[in-house]
Amino acid sequence: MLIMGIDPGTATTGYALLRAENDKFEIIDFGIIKTEPKDENADRLCQICEDIEALAKEYKPDNAAIEELFFAKNVKTGIAVAQARGAMIATLTRLKVPIAEYKPVEVKSSICGNGQAEKSQVGRMVQMILGLSAPITPDDASDAIAIAITHANSYNFREQTRDNRDLYKSR
Repeated sequence: MLIMGIDPGTATTGYALLRAENDKFEIIDFGIIKTEPKDENADRLCQICEDIEALAKEYKPDNAAIEELFFAKNVKTGIAVAQARGAMIATLTRLKVPIAEYKPVEVKSSICGNGQAEKSQVGRMVQMILGLSAPITPDDASDAIAIAITHANSYNFREQTRDNRDLYKSR
């Protein structure tokens, strides 16, 4: 299964394309989409969506996983990120890519076993899970990979649970 992981943002959006087969992961592509603060918000949203669309059309992911929005202090930034996130979801939906959403605490728990883990801990665990010699940079790309891994693990668990329920019903 090919998963597009997305760590949404307005200034910087992290993305990752992760192939997940059973419990093995292979990074196909990762990086960031940067927008210029001087640009109008609508232009920034268009650029993000165009880049997400180009990635989806090039790689044809089976699923996308996007982090849910969490903000506690800066409402203005939170609203801008919510707009970017909504535009990305609309773009992927239009392209018929199934989308799963994960809270930051779910991603941190899945990757680190601790929902309060620091970004650096998530980055180190992504490095370990993938068997890399150095951490993925920047953090936004590493976070996108963590989101994709979380989805792969969650998907595998749901499939195993479904298979076990089907087995139970056949008895």
